[in-house]
Amino acid sequence: MTKFAAVLAGLAVVTGIGLSAWYIRSAGSGDRFAECRQSQVSGGAGAIGGPFTLMDQDGNTVTQADVITQPVLIYFGYTFCPDVCPLDNARNAEAADILEERGMNVTPVFISVDPARDTPDVLKSYTENLHPNMIGLTGTEGQIRAAAQAYKAYFRIQPAEDEFYLVDHSTFTYLVLPGIGFVEFFRRETTPDEMADRVACFIGRM
Repeated sequence: MTKFAAVLAGLAVVTGIGLSAWYIRSAGSGDRFAECRQSQVSGGAGAIGGPFTLMDQDGNTVTQADVITQPVLIYFGYTFCPDVCPLDNARNAEAADILEERGMNVTPVFISVDPARDTPDVLKSYTENLHPNMIGLTGTEGQIRAAAQAYKAYFRIQPAEDEFYLVDHSTFTYLVLPGIGFVEFFRRETTPDEMADRVACFIGRM
């Protein structure tokens, strides 16, 4: 990402997600996931996530009910991303493999913020190269913006005179549980093993 993009992504963090330097371990909070959390969200976990309607890599219209049938790791990015997206998606895929070895099924989900270039066919090729179970999602600009806003994810398509434009975007990965919703987010520096351990904690308390 560009330095400008990093600044904007930082602003998105400040306005949408408040990072906490401590664990949420209040015995009387009634939060069954308190022991698993390493982040705090402004407005609580319920402030992030919500319904969406998008198109998957096979060209099918899907909603959150179709996609979140088991724990998912949701990441917003785009296939032409030259730096962070391939690394972050590969990390999420590796974490899913680690969890599978432990008997836990988690689906990596990649939501494109670049609908003009990320057609279902492009997404299908991209996701198949990363993980056999990864779900790629695209849609109209309005559908994608609505999904991004629900998850407090930032993106901005840079002006360009050709097809080689860049898209600034935030880089969080969101853990969403079926029937529960968003419970945690992960930053770029989280390793596959760390992510797997934290996700396993949440799954163990579902």
